[in-house]
Amino acid sequence: MILGFIGTGEITKSVVLGILGSNIKFNKIYLSKRNSKISQYLSKKNKKIFILKNNQEIINKSNWVFLGITPKVGNIILRQLKFKNKQKVISFISTIDMKQLKNYIGQNCEIVRAIPLPPISLGVGPIPIFPPNKKIKLFFDKIGKTIEINNEKMSLNFWAISSMMAPYYEILNFLTLWLVKKGLNKKNAERYITSLFLGLSINASQNKYKNLKELVNKSQTPRGLNEQALKELKGLNFYKKLNISSNNILKRLKRK
Repeated sequence: MILGFIGTGEITKSVVLGILGSNIKFNKIYLSKRNSKISQYLSKKNKKIFILKNNQEIINKSNWVFLGITPKVGNIILRQLKFKNKQKVISFISTIDMKQLKNYIGQNCEIVRAIPLPPISLGVGPIPIFPPNKKIKLFFDKIGKTIEINNEKMSLNFWAISSMMAPYYEILNFLTLWLVKKGLNKKNAERYITSLFLGLSINASQNKYKNLKELVNKSQTPRGLNEQALKELKGLNFYKKLNISSNNILKRLKRK
């Protein structure tokens, strides 16, 4: 299997690192030169990784082509490229839908939209894909957990929630800085906050209760610290604002 990546941003970097850390068998990986820092970094990781200057050459030499470019770039270059008949094309582009992709790429290609996030570089995290595809599911299952979606409209909800990555990291950063302001060493503060939230996430993923709501309840004691923190954040409409932000992102994806 020969894999080609058009666009070498952080998502492409994460996917390639995930591949290298998995048991996925490949003959070669071709990368575009667009981000020379990332492409050079990845090419040094494995002798089977090569950098090509021309996107069309990547398509010509690859069985599977991954699109890791921005929507703006995609709308410009995709119509200029010629894909091979029955070629597998996996798009990471958020706001170019299947109809547009088929118009740009051609109906004869096997096109799948996927939503990988940076944790798959470590072999963890979900990868929603639309439409369902057995081979692509098996591929992504080796670097994460594939979620197959039957309806593209439904898949937009996953794209919307994927936008919570940066806000989540900002919560970690904000709490870390709070500890630093209170006198804790920054390195120790980061270690504590990241370890705390990692533990909470693992606990949630292995939740033995009937649902997450019950886990919320079990995390509190009457008049305890968690009860106070939750009440105060609810009073500030913190969680309602998460809904507002998610809905706004969804509207953008729907182009409303």
